[in-house]
Parts: sequence; structure tokens; C-alpha cells
Amino acid sequence: MSVEDQYLWLEDVTSDEALDWVRARNGETLAELTAGARFAAIRDEIREVLDADDRIPYIRRRGAHFYNFWQDAAHPRGLWRRTTLDEYRRGEPDWEILLDVDALAEAEGENWVWQGAVVLRPDYRLGLVELSRGGADATVVREFDLDARAFVENGFTVAEAKTRIGWIDEDRVYLGTDFGPDSLTTSGYPRLAKEWRRGTPLEEAETVFEGKPDDVSVSAYHDPTPGYERDFVYRSLDFYRSERHLRTPGGLVKVDVPDDARTSVHREWMLVQPRSAWTVGDQEYPAGSLLAIGFDEFMAGGRAFTVLFRPDPHTSLDYWAWTRHHLLLAVLKDVRTELRTLTPGDGAWAEEPLAGAPDLGTAEIIDTEPDLNDEYLLDSSGYTQPSTLSYGQVGGEVEVLRRAPERFDATGMTVAQHFATSLDGTRIPYFVVRPSGAEDGPALLTGYGGFEVSLTPGYSGVIGRGWLARGGTYVVANIRGGGEYGPDWHTSAIKAERHRVYEDFAAVAADLAGRGITTPERLGIQGGSNGGLLMGVMLTRYPELFGAIVSQVPLLDMRRYHRLLAGASWMAEYGDPDDPAEWEFIGKYSPYQNIHSGRTYPPSLFVTSTRDDRVHPGHARKMVARMREQGHDVRYHENIEGGHGAAADNEQLAFKWALVLEFLWERLGG
Repeated sequence: MSVEDQYLWLEDVTSDEALDWVRARNGETLAELTAGARFAAIRDEIREVLDADDRIPYIRRRGAHFYNFWQDAAHPRGLWRRTTLDEYRRGEPDWEILLDVDALAEAEGENWVWQGAVVLRPDYRLGLVELSRGGADATVVREFDLDARAFVENGFTVAEAKTRIGWIDEDRVYLGTDFGPDSLTTSGYPRLAKEWRRGTPLEEAETVFEGKPDDVSVSAYHDPTPGYERDFVYRSLDFYRSERHLRTPGGLVKVDVPDDARTSVHREWMLVQPRSAWTVGDQEYPAGSLLAIGFDEFMAGGRAFTVLFRPDPHTSLDYWAWTRHHLLLAVLKDVRTELRTLTPGDGAWAEEPLAGAPDLGTAEIIDTEPDLNDEYLLDSSGYTQPSTLSYGQVGGEVEVLRRAPERFDATGMTVAQHFATSLDGTRIPYFVVRPSGAEDGPALLTGYGGFEVSLTPGYSGVIGRGWLARGGTYVVANIRGGGEYGPDWHTSAIKAERHRVYEDFAAVAADLAGRGITTPERLGIQGGSNGGLLMGVMLTRYPELFGAIVSQVPLLDMRRYHRLLAGASWMAEYGDPDDPAEWEFIGKYSPYQNIHSGRTYPPSLFVTSTRDDRVHPGHARKMVARMREQGHDVRYHENIEGGHGAAADNEQLAFKWALVLEFLWERLGG
């Protein structure tokens, strides 16, 4: 820690002094940005999109029912509900309301935010509902009876913590939570995995596995698939490396795959996707490939893998999903989705295309039910193409269940993909969405560049209403650090090579100007979390390329990020600031250490949340305080609720986006 950090007091999240500072900054920003008619119009239009009754109610099958969580103006905290497929096909289904979160919050005097539920297979009668206060990652867990539509009296209950919980059977769960001293890792996640039996005190839960303090987390999982019941223990060594163990009556048996590989086990099959090249015997399997083998065969020492997918310079595997008899692959080819079906057979896997992916768009398999059948739910959209939800059975017809209406007039808008050349010669793809007549209008560029997260084309009523429909150009950069071209696209830009992320983004900004799409004075940028760090680096390293910058829930003080909340879990991405050799490259881009009084920076807005227990709000607070001290053009807003999303409901989300977009329109001209 630097002894010169006079703003360390702003890391005390809820101290009176820090919150007084927050209120003062919020007041200044709101007075500047919310008084005009345009702010109110943008806010109301976005709220209309978020609360619209004709949105697609996305569903997930769990047994005989399809489940949905729904928020609107009348139910800002939301309804957990279910229906049947036949009812859903009617257009106006008869929903069975399981839990009204608004009513619960009012009755209990709590600011509950829904965080999901884990439901016991195969009858789906009992659930473990997770609720957070104000949208934080930490949750309270309470057992819920779906048939009775009520919480179970004296059922499984866990106090507020960053809990990992899952069913073993009706009377047992696997649990990782805050059990007291030495039960959490330095990242704040569970270090112990325990088996907890119904009706027994939490203190008597049996320890299944204990990780080390510097691990990221530990968890356990039960697979109840009939005939393939198995129990696994996972030890996350860092953000990308994990050990996997099969729990047997004789103890834990390691699943001997590379620590950085992704693995999944479905019935008799195990799939392995190595994140770095893996040599097995005389075979080398490239990073990003997908391999299949019988799980029992592998555990017995067999290594005769079948290669199901092999990447190339333009193509990567995005994800996979099982149905009862088939494996569905989503492939990115220059960031455009292709879908494939693989079917295991006698000594070989048959491959066929799966329809549904739009040109210059994304098709996402949002649900399958591998215990029951070969159905799948597919959501497809593009930057100007609203979502379509389809239902299909592998090998059968595809049925359109819902089409979302247009939220903005896309007439005359164009979508194009371009490639910029980064400093080291790498071609960086980016998408440009441009309204007719936008040649003289501002442009908004966004990116992420971390944790192997891919930014694929998709429809946004918020961006459509608040930016595109008002004449702004929208740009999405697929920079390194993401997963658009597989694991190598990510690992080539971590730790000491992190500078490539920022060089890529700067190259896209320069390319936009070079093509005449915009000018630096009219180019705004926006990003959140790791993307908020990206914005901070652009501010301090490349200020001449931009006219306005928005940084949301950001990391900014990279000298201390690993000491704040979940920061220690990200050292595999950024490095260890306490290691002098690694601080040497981190310190060169850390925004908080690289803001200087003698430079001119574009106007900036920092947005965060008091209740964010993932990325500490102190990052944004301290950055703004230092910038204000140095006399820079900066403003700040901190939502008291909202967690890492900086908004706990649609009203807050609409307000946050209106604040961001009003700032950009005001600074870039409209």
C-alpha cells in the first residue's frame, strides 16, 4: 500500500465521512445531468423498454413446468412463476405464482433482490431460494416448497454470505459458506465444503473438503442422473485453474485433467476443453479444442479421446449443451454464431448443422433438459433484430414461441464488421451499428477485454432507444482478453501482456477516425467492471482519442485491488501487485497511479454502487477524489443499492442508463 494514498478513508464503505462525500458528489452530478428534458425522456423511454408487458418471458424447463422470473412496473422486485409448455404456447399463459418478492420484502421489511433458486431433481418440489439485500453477491438461503408455495418451516436456512449450496437428496445438501474464522478464502469465498443433514445444527455438518486460504473457493456437487449418480468436489486454485475430485466411499479420487481445462460429465461421457495445449501420449490437443471420452474409461486410465471440435484462426468454441441424446455446440466464426449437433454412435460422432443463427447476430441455446428429452430453447437476435425465442427437438421442426417487438426504428440502420490493426499487427474485429444520416453524429464505443468474455451481437432496447434512435453510432470492439477466438485470444493478453488489451482498444478508436466514422472529439466510450478498468486506462493513456469517458463499477487502484473484496480471485488475470516484478507491469497502466495534474483529460463520469461486494466502490471514489484534487473534468454517481450491476430494479437501471447517456449526449453533442 502506498503511504501517499490520502484517500484511503474512502475505502470505508459505510462510514459517515465516506457517505457524506458520496452524497455531495451525487448531488453535484444529479444537478448537472438530470434537470433537462432530454434526461427525463431517455429515462422514461428506457423504463418503458425494461417494464414492457410484451417482453419475452424467458423460460427454463424444470420437470413438467417451465419457470420464469418476471419484473415490471407493478412488480419491480419480481415474481417467480411457472407454467406448462401448452399454456405458454397460448400467448397469455396462466402463470402459477410461486413467490412475490415485492410482497415478501414489504412483509419482512427487507430490501430483497432475487438471486435465483436451486431446485431438487427429479421431482422439483423443493428449492433453495437465494435472496440478497440490495443486490449484493452475498445472499440469504431459505428452503422453499414449490407445491405449497411457501418457505419450509425449520427447513434449510443459511445466513447472509457468499454461499455455495446444492442438493444431494431431500434431506442433505452440500454447503460452502461463512462457518466462522478460517472458513473463507482470501477472496471471500467458501474454503470448506460440507455435507449438511436436515434437522441437524450447522455446526455438525460434515467437512468433505478443506481448501487452502489462498485458493479462490471450494465447492461440492451431486449429480442425481439415474444410473449415473456421482459426487464431485471442486477446488478453484485461481480464476482459471481448478482441481476436480470424484467423491467415492473410499475417499476422493482426482480427475486427472489439466488444472486449466474445462470439463463436464454427462451420463457416460466426459468432455474436456483444454485452455492450453495438452499432450497425451503422442497426441497434442490444441487450446480450445473439445475432447470426448467415457468417464469410467478415463478414471480407469484410458486416454483414447475423440476430437469433437478443433479451432482454427477464425473459429472458436463458445459453449456446449447436452440434450438427452445429443451434444449441441455454439461456435464463433469471426464472432458470428454457428450451431452444430453432435450425436455419439458406434465408435464415431455424427455432426450436423443446427438451424437458427442469424447473419451478423447471435443464437444462444438458453435451455435444455438432458434428463428428459432432446428439446432445446433458442434465443436469436442481432444489433437491429429483436429477439426470437424458438422451441425445437433435435432432428425435428423448430417452432417460434415468441418474437419480441421492435423497441426502436431500425429503418435505414446498417450493421458492419471491420478490422483494426493493433500495435503488434493483430487484426481486431469490431462491429459498427449506424443509423441513416449519422455521419455528423457522435459515436459510442464499448469493450471488455478480460476473463475470456466474448461480446457477441445482440439486441438492446436500451442502447436502441437511448442512443441509436437519437442518431448516435454504436461500436463494439472484440479486443484480446476476451474469448472471441478461443483461450489463446484471452491468455495472450493477461498479466505482463495486459497492455495488448489497451493497444487493441486504442487501435479500434483510431480506425474509427481513419475510416471517417467519427472523430476523437465526438467519440465516447463506456464499460463496466473489467471494462471500467479499460475505460480508466483509456483515460490516462490515450486521452487524445476520446471526447467523453464513462467508467462503471470499475477497478482502478491496481495497487490494492487484490486486498479489496473479491479482488484476490483475479490475480491470475492481472498479476500480484505485491510481487515487485509483477507490479512493474501493473503499475504502468493502473489508472489511480497514472492520473496526473499536468495533463488534459476528456470529461469523465464514474458510476458505482455502495452495495457492490465484488468490485469495491473505493476504486471509483478514490479515483474521482484524486481527479477533483487535480482539477480535472470529472463527475460521480454512486447508487446506494444495486450490487455489481449498480441497480437493484428496473427503475434504478433506467435511471443509471439515462444518467450515462445524457452525459454522453451533453459532452459529445447531439
